[in-house]
Amino acid sequence: MVAAAIPGLVSPPTASAVPAAASVGEAFYTPPSPLPNGEPGDVIRSEPMTIALALPNATGQIPGTATRLMYRSTDANGSPNAVTGTYIQSSQPWSGPGPRPVVAVAVGIQGQGDQCAPSKLMSQLIHYTFPLDVMAEYEAVSIYPLLAQGMSVVVTDYAGLGTPAMHDYVNRASEAHAVLDSIRAAQRLPGSGVTATTPTIVFGYSQGGGAAAAAAESQAEYAPELPIRGTYSGAPPADLVAALINSQSVVKGPFGNGMPGGVGIGLVGYVINGIYADYPDTRAEIDSAINPAGQAMLREVADTCIIETVLRTFYRSLPTYTTGGRSGEQLLAVLPNFRKRIEEQRIGNRKPMAPVLVASGGSDDVIPIGQVRQLVRDWCDKGADVEYQETRWIPPVFPSLAIGHLLPFLPITAEAIGWVNDRLSGAPVANSCAGSTSELTGP
Repeated sequence: MVAAAIPGLVSPPTASAVPAAASVGEAFYTPPSPLPNGEPGDVIRSEPMTIALALPNATGQIPGTATRLMYRSTDANGSPNAVTGTYIQSSQPWSGPGPRPVVAVAVGIQGQGDQCAPSKLMSQLIHYTFPLDVMAEYEAVSIYPLLAQGMSVVVTDYAGLGTPAMHDYVNRASEAHAVLDSIRAAQRLPGSGVTATTPTIVFGYSQGGGAAAAAAESQAEYAPELPIRGTYSGAPPADLVAALINSQSVVKGPFGNGMPGGVGIGLVGYVINGIYADYPDTRAEIDSAINPAGQAMLREVADTCIIETVLRTFYRSLPTYTTGGRSGEQLLAVLPNFRKRIEEQRIGNRKPMAPVLVASGGSDDVIPIGQVRQLVRDWCDKGADVEYQETRWIPPVFPSLAIGHLLPFLPITAEAIGWVNDRLSGAPVANSCAGSTSELTGP
């Protein structure tokens, strides 16, 4: 499961701590207090930035000229917040029909520490602080091909990455708002070339796939005016309840049975930290359910990027960190407020306005394929236009090492860029909802 880190718990001995401030560009990332009056998507501040792997040209940079943003958005509880991000205006000609489009890229999991914010990593490409704080902005492999085709790109940092607040990983409402408001911010940024009628796409894989899916189904109620032509949602974590229930204290490891839980336990930590930070009614329950080792783990992952998180929690299991050695299913059974808030993160209860491509690997060992298929069924039942693609050529080798989740990323992304071009050219959607959706198995 791609669950998220949860760095928002209170000080010891309770579950977690506020993330430490990152050392780069903190003045920009500190929101004004109080926030200025305005609407979601209003730009609070901006500054030029240099992206990695860029070359200077007569008018700026190839593949594009970048601006770091801070913009108004709405948090998980409906209150105004400040979110940072990056807008990159492509320097390449757009050869498709109509005006140059903009793509809102929702990034996959970066981590929970402020140093993991995409708007910071995109200027560094590789971040390292001794001994284990290492991170590369792997989303360059999806962002740069879009820029190379002449599409401009806006990338949200999500709530709490870079800024002092806790990053509430895989929170449905928070991420949907951050993505949709990044589009509004690009429209309102002077000189961006993005207008209220610019053809727009939402694009994401893994955590980004969940954020893109949440944005797609939240558009009708939160941002119906946006000219979104389509959404690509790759390997979306759509059902956190199912993910927790299906998690096991031991898994079939690469060297036989009985090895504890794989690479994902730190991600569960991200999720717990986010729930704790966003929803005060869960805090007493979480504090009672997490043992001292778990409290230390939650504090630790709150300040780390995903690579360090995995290194620090590799092959540990959830019962190691809970009182009484409880599993995810047992925690949901005894923590009613926590379960309620986890259930609220379910994606699939609303109908997307625009066509959606949902794609995933059939052997995904991080986001189980069952919840991806269920998301497609849910949307089809609501009358949405959904195309579903399932990659099956990757066998389930070394389960719980995320190989089944990582290997499909590049081929699925390449296919998704082709789908994006089809949406921008007005090609018909290959709707997988035609006929029965009782057994979605993909092509």
